[in-house]
Amino acid sequence: MSGLLRGSAAFTSRRRALALWTVLAAQLMLAMDLMIVVVALPRIQVDLGFSAAGLTWVINAFGIAFGGLLLLGGRLGDMIGQVRAFRMGLTVFVAASLLGGIAQEPWVLIMARVFQGGGAALAAPSVLALVMVMARNEAEQAKGLSMFIAVSSTGASAGLILGGVLTELLSWRWALLINVPVGVLVVIAIGRLVAETHPRRSRLDYVGALTGTIASGALTYGFISAADNGWAAVGTLFSFVAAALLLGLFIQTERVHPNPLLNLSLLQDRSRLAALTVMAVIVGMHFAMLFMLVQYLQRVLGWTPFAAGLGYLPLTLAVAMISRFAPRLIARFGSRALLISGSLVVALSMLGFAFLAADSRYFPAVLVPLLIHAIGVALIFAPGTVAIMHGVPEEHAGAVSGLLQMDQQIGGALGIAVITSIYAAVATPDQFASGLSAAFVGGAMIASLGAVIAWKAGTQRAAREQS
Repeated sequence: MSGLLRGSAAFTSRRRALALWTVLAAQLMLAMDLMIVVVALPRIQVDLGFSAAGLTWVINAFGIAFGGLLLLGGRLGDMIGQVRAFRMGLTVFVAASLLGGIAQEPWVLIMARVFQGGGAALAAPSVLALVMVMARNEAEQAKGLSMFIAVSSTGASAGLILGGVLTELLSWRWALLINVPVGVLVVIAIGRLVAETHPRRSRLDYVGALTGTIASGALTYGFISAADNGWAAVGTLFSFVAAALLLGLFIQTERVHPNPLLNLSLLQDRSRLAALTVMAVIVGMHFAMLFMLVQYLQRVLGWTPFAAGLGYLPLTLAVAMISRFAPRLIARFGSRALLISGSLVVALSMLGFAFLAADSRYFPAVLVPLLIHAIGVALIFAPGTVAIMHGVPEEHAGAVSGLLQMDQQIGGALGIAVITSIYAAVATPDQFASGLSAAFVGGAMIASLGAVIAWKAGTQRAAREQS
């Protein structure tokens, strides 16, 4: 990443600070958009006449397009320049947000969500690279990285908060339309504040792009289908088989292509591979918690979308505050120790949520495990991101950033699929709280795997160094 630091010395401190906040505003907007419409789904269904099955595609259309195109978006940023890729993707995202905000038919909204996901996939991988561009030394790099992590890790819960506020006070349409003025300002400002990175002109790996995109999209869809229709459904099984076959072809292509979409040698680093796995596991449990808890707040406690959104405010604030100390924690304890401890804390929080019942109150039954969860998530995102991006050459920074975010997207879809499957197996009809205990105990066990993976990777590395 050191090569990305060149070319930023001409920025004044004020200008670099403004550029950093501009990029982070875009990252927050992109990170929020998957979940921002969740609390508004009942009103979207009434206004546009969605069927119950069709309504899920308001979420799924964005998730599949975003997860499927992230790897390609990251590579394009390396090839054409990060600023150009960022502005192109954000322009598509803003236009799609406008289309979705004024949609009068269900199919128009779903199409808009697909293009939102595609635009976000092109823009998002460039954000981390641009944050690093604006750093002139390691101290600024650490500060910028901690801010990026704070924004990224709070995006989903912040989306639920903002979505609830906008839906209750204005309309569900503003959950999409709010992106338009913010996005336009960012597109204009970023071109004036940040110098373009050095594009790496090379022939695009078309076969790798096609197989990688469809494989990751099929995998994301498979997990979404598993949550909606079950693991044995024909669509679910077909998606997994297609993803496996295409993934095999993608790997074979990347091994022989002179300019691969993803340099597979980057995955030979066990620390990076372990961090990717831990991030997928913990992000999966994080998204599953958000998904289950927002339903609990509305369906069991009877909260409005506005109140349900505000219920996540302690989580969002706690993660943002703890993330500020991430660089010092990493310097003192190392990424591995934080990944192990963070996974265990998330597991503890899931056990806390397992005690939720029909007669529970927000305090302490929800708030206490929510704050514990915030500590665990904050301890995971920073060291995970550092371990994944450490030692990545400049020419592959966008591709690995795209891989990182694709890893989180697929992990989130998998986490929701697994936890909802556990819930559905034991829940009593019309008694939503009845299946929460089993679902969250399962989540705690899965989160604990993150600690085992991080510990095992460190043990294997130490053994190799001693041999």
